Amino acid sequence: MSNGRIISTTVDSAAAEKTTTVLQDFLALIKIGIVNSNMITVFTGFFLAMQLSPLKFLANLDLLLFALGGSGLIIAGSAALNNLIDRDIDPIMSRTKSRPTVTGRFNASAVLALGLTFIAIGELLLFSASTTAGLWGLAGVFSYVVLYSMWSKRKHVSNTVVGSISGAIPPLIGWAAVEPTLGAGAWALFLIMFIWQPPHFYALAMRRTEEYRAANIPMLPVVKGFTRTKVSMLGWVLLLFPLPLLLADLGVGFMVLATILNIGWAYFAVRGFKAKDDLKWATGMFVYSLNYMTILFVSIIIFSLFI
Repeated sequence: MSNGRIISTTVDSAAAEKTTTVLQDFLALIKIGIVNSNMITVFTGFFLAMQLSPLKFLANLDLLLFALGGSGLIIAGSAALNNLIDRDIDPIMSRTKSRPTVTGRFNASAVLALGLTFIAIGELLLFSASTTAGLWGLAGVFSYVVLYSMWSKRKHVSNTVVGSISGAIPPLIGWAAVEPTLGAGAWALFLIMFIWQPPHFYALAMRRTEEYRAANIPMLPVVKGFTRTKVSMLGWVLLLFPLPLLLADLGVGFMVLATILNIGWAYFAVRGFKAKDDLKWATGMFVYSLNYMTILFVSIIIFSLFI
């Protein structure tokens, strides 16, 4: 790292410290956006399992609080540990250089203590819901912190796929809080989340290719190039097409809506091969993926009311 980069990073860090509050830094540390988005999938798994069981939703709000509270804490704790692990490469990327682990607002020992404490309390809540929920919570922490952050992220081009495991576990936790014996619907939600993540994150990686290259992170666009990344994105999107059939209990209306969403995403992916501006197209794919997941999971909740 050149002296110029060190000076630049120091200036950027100082500027970040002056423009953020302690609360903002804390929310950045636990990646509150990721926490919130995962809460939607936890709730979806919980609510769908509840609708398919003889249990009453209002009579089991304690299970919901255990599932949501526990999941939120282990995700926040894992995110803090991820920031701690990545504090050496985060200064290189504009998207991450203002994180509090980079600016020094939170020191390493405090972040480690916070992350482990959140995970411990979160696991206590999940095990209070059910043993299965607690075990899936541990699996999620291990897959994100160890398999992704500590192992695959810096070594393998398949890091995004490995990281998708942890991102697909939250709906299983929500389901397991209600029904420890996971049904077909739970695995359908897992597969949707697992398959959705590679095209979503590849789109982000395309937009940040040079930053990942500078940080020596072997993301697919860095190692294989944009064309190969587009092929992979289309392949993952096509794998989503049969999954609505696994949620046939939600009715024809849901399957039609899900299929329309899949067709739209596939069409967008195919257009990428003729895109004149790859980064603009990648941005569109990224935005579509966010809308896709929001619409799909909200529709699952709505359609489940009519089971």
